[in-house]
Amino acid sequence: MKIQDVMSKDVQVVAPDMPVAEAALIMRNGDFGALPIGENDRLKGMVTDRDIVLRVVAEGQDPKQVSVGEIMSDGVFWVYEDEDIAQAVHNMQKQQVRRLPVVNREKRLTGIVSIGDLAVEVPQTRPVATALKGVSKGTEKHH
Repeated sequence: MKIQDVMSKDVQVVAPDMPVAEAALIMRNGDFGALPIGENDRLKGMVTDRDIVLRVVAEGQDPKQVSVGEIMSDGVFWVYEDEDIAQAVHNMQKQQVRRLPVVNREKRLTGIVSIGDLAVEVPQTRPVATALKGVSKGTEKHH
C-alpha cells in the first residue's frame, strides 16, 4: 500500500511569520496537531501543538508576539507520496515522530501521514504497532 492511499490530503501550509496564536486557532479549528511551515513554495519546518506548549506557553512568551518560524522544528523529515507505507513507518521510528509531511517527486507538499492514518487505513495493524513502538522509545516512565 502506498502512502498516498492513507495520507491526509487536506493540508494547510502557513508562513513562518504567522503568530503562534493564529496557528493555534487553525490547529484547533482543523482538529489537527501539526502545521507545515512553508515559504516560496517550499517546506521549511513543522510546528506542533507540543512545540507551542513547550516553546511558548511554558516559557511565558506571548503567542501573539512569537512567530511559528521562531519555534518550528526545522530539519523536517518527509516521505514521497508514491513510497510504500513501510517507508513512513521507518522514518517515524528513526525520527521518533508521529506525523510526516508527504511530498511528490518535485518535493511539493501533498499531504501528511500520521500514525492515526496508518491505524485507521491500513488493514494490517503490524506496521502501526511497529511505528508506535519505535516512536515511543525513550518515553516510557520508569518507577
